Amino acid sequence: MHDDENTSARPPRPDEGRDETELERLDRNWASLIQELRVVQTGVQFLIGALLLLPFQPEFAVVSQQMRTLYLVTVCAAFGATVFLVAPVSWHRILFRRHRLGNVVSAAHRCAMAGVALLGIALTGALVLVVDVVAGDVAGVVAGVAAALLFAAAWLIAPWRWRARSHPHP
Repeated sequence: MHDDENTSARPPRPDEGRDETELERLDRNWASLIQELRVVQTGVQFLIGALLLLPFQPEFAVVSQQMRTLYLVTVCAAFGATVFLVAPVSWHRILFRRHRLGNVVSAAHRCAMAGVALLGIALTGALVLVVDVVAGDVAGVVAGVAAALLFAAAWLIAPWRWRARSHPHP
């Protein structure tokens, strides 16, 4: 997994808590990131599968133009999430054994963040669509706002607050 990079050993920083080389850190970061992506990719694939079935259902004909637009935005966000969440695998395969693991880990981190953001948009859109059909327009809007706030709090605000209070680690 380490791309055959030769990085010399270094003493751990006092605040780091790990005795590992730069290459070992990159390997650990890559393994952690790939495991996180495995978890998220399954959910995105299920969401896309469900979304792709909707327009072929007879009831879809009565969906308003506004909800059709939301549906298309939701599908596009889900596909975008898939692209970004799978991209690190492609990066790794293309750059394998090119001594670029640092670049791959950095790019994969950015792809994962973009993919998760698009997943939040897709999930919010899907919730609005379902609640709108089941309970009406107002309930759909309320559900969408609530979902967006929940994602912002759980996926952005809380971790950024914790990050601001912690010491930086490589």
